[in-house]
Amino acid sequence: MEPKYVFVTGGVVSSLGKGIISSSLACLLKARGFRVTIQKFDPYINVNSGTLNPYEYGESYVTIDGHEGDLDLGHYERFTNIQTTKANNITSGRIFQNVINKERRGEYSGKTVQVIPHVTDEIKSNIRRLGKTGKFDFIITEIGGTVGDIESLPFLESVRQLRWELGNDSVCIHLTYLPYVAAAKELKTKPTQHSVKKLQELGIQPDVLVLRAEHNINKEVRRKIAMLCNVTPEAVVQSIDVPSIYEIPIKMHEQHFDDIILRQTGVDCKGEPDMRLWIQFLQKLNNAEKKVCIGLVGKYVELPDAYKSINEALIQASAYNDRKLEIVFIQSERLHDGNIADTLSSLDGVLIAPGSGQRGVEGKIVALKWCRENNIPTFGISLGMQCMVVEFARNVAGIGEACSTEMNPSTPYNIIDPMVDVKTASSIEPTRLGAYDCILNKGSRIAQAYNSTEVSERHHNHYEINNAYRSCLENSGLVCSGVNPVTNLIEAVEIPDMRWYIGVQFHPEYSSTVLNPHPLFVDFLRAAVKYNEEKE
Repeated sequence: MEPKYVFVTGGVVSSLGKGIISSSLACLLKARGFRVTIQKFDPYINVNSGTLNPYEYGESYVTIDGHEGDLDLGHYERFTNIQTTKANNITSGRIFQNVINKERRGEYSGKTVQVIPHVTDEIKSNIRRLGKTGKFDFIITEIGGTVGDIESLPFLESVRQLRWELGNDSVCIHLTYLPYVAAAKELKTKPTQHSVKKLQELGIQPDVLVLRAEHNINKEVRRKIAMLCNVTPEAVVQSIDVPSIYEIPIKMHEQHFDDIILRQTGVDCKGEPDMRLWIQFLQKLNNAEKKVCIGLVGKYVELPDAYKSINEALIQASAYNDRKLEIVFIQSERLHDGNIADTLSSLDGVLIAPGSGQRGVEGKIVALKWCRENNIPTFGISLGMQCMVVEFARNVAGIGEACSTEMNPSTPYNIIDPMVDVKTASSIEPTRLGAYDCILNKGSRIAQAYNSTEVSERHHNHYEINNAYRSCLENSGLVCSGVNPVTNLIEAVEIPDMRWYIGVQFHPEYSSTVLNPHPLFVDFLRAAVKYNEEKE
């Protein structure tokens, strides 16, 4: 079949969950046997999210091919088990950069370069690129921002043109918000009407409306919205708040959301999506009664989205361990020897979060010292693993001034250091970005967790463990249990005699999904559950 294009736009307010709705639709279509992919178009001028502050933007998600992208890409992968790439996330910055580069190369034959047609043609080319591969039946394209934002106009104009060019092979979903006015005790439809009208002014008629609300939307309200917004009543779908985002595909299917999209694009919608494994996961998630409590130590904990993939990986792993997860977010800047015991003693496990920069690092090291001395299941990721090595070097290996050159460029004991061949690099890009191979020691705890000695995981780092100190660390009891086969850089460390004490240079959270939770997170939660039972 010819590829079908689904465009998802948003109105009224931001953060309504376009990424979750797009992911839920992809999940349902994939469960019907269709080949699906999702892409996100972001209207900001940054070329990618790599330089954005996590407090402003949330986490920067890394794809297998080394693209730093929007955190919605994480939702796409978690809901579909499909790996995304650079082609799945395009920003205005990349579009403008491509257009300017073409102009400099003379590809526009001396013409005046304009938003229409040159910028919009570049956008359309990127939207169509995945469809031209022949690998997908449905390409879902989420347009970031809110209708009415000036920076989104070139993308919406591109959607308008594509709707005209693609005809019945395209469909537009518009997500809006229905506020509930407590004094009047009713949902208000006017914001949705204005949002759709604004979209229509831009030449786009939505085919399906998804209404985000805190209360159920009755048939009368739906009919009113359908009539005023030129859509059929059955194409008005509600998305009310639910305890878990993983319930949304089921809630959407109950309203025939996937059937509507298939009919709108002229595709046979007979049969039902095979959601049996998804439902089994939800049953585990919702039926778990006993708790497991994990402390997440980091410097961005005031904004949970800064650690979105880690949070979701922990939720998935706890469900598969038949436990209800309780995450305690711990600001690493506030940790010191005087409060560490009171802060961590009630936890079943501790995860030391990734990050960059000096702020909060000494607090992470204090937490790691207490966890190691008290034999608490502990998981260090990227910078968390580097802090693990620094703490061990200082307090066990006898290198009291051990440090990372990221924190102290003049340290004489550079336990953590940039790779030798990039010390003079001035690029803002991490030196290792994307998927790299790792060979694990046979019989190590991490190899047992993976049930394999060969893995490939995504990286996002400038700094590495200095191999000059490897023998010193290993002679003191820290096992370097994973290395890159090409560079011999250390990828994983562990202390075998402890309950569970593993650090990894890479980011396993990026590849944890609902139906395939990451084995390291599952094993970490298993150790935390066992420790919890021992305490009882």
